[in-house]
Amino acid sequence: MRSWVVLFIVVFVIWLGLSWPIDIQHILAGIIVSALVVYFMGDMFVGRVNILKRPSRYLWFLYYIPVFLWEWLKANIGVSYKVIHPFVPIKPGIVKVRTKLKKDISLTLLANSITLTGETLSVDIDKENGFIYVHWMDVASPDTDKATKTIVRKFEKILERIFE
Repeated sequence: MRSWVVLFIVVFVIWLGLSWPIDIQHILAGIIVSALVVYFMGDMFVGRVNILKRPSRYLWFLYYIPVFLWEWLKANIGVSYKVIHPFVPIKPGIVKVRTKLKKDISLTLLANSITLTGETLSVDIDKENGFIYVHWMDVASPDTDKATKTIVRKFEKILERIFE
């Protein structure tokens, strides 16, 4: 129970920081939104509190941020180029990529990272078999191993060190 309260406080403080300046409407909305976030997503964080005790995980997360931002920038420039190109050079398709990640939070972050780095959209996760189905705007290779190397590997190794 204590972990849930701490998580609520952390989410609420983040809410207040993002919705500055603080007034009564932001506080009430923050309480409601924080409670909903903790209710629906809390088990992803509270069930494994001991994961937060290892400082190396924080360092890997700090490393993950610039890697993600670089991939995000590259992908968005690529998408912009393809959108303004007169012949729209794309070969869309859905590919199956393999992942070694097993924890819900690491799979969620991997799927979101894939989606947010442009040109790709995570469609489905097959946790039991270790696959993520990804819609790829310009399929370079339908082969699972090559697609995995292109789409997943840059994030998977880092997320594995943070959450697994």
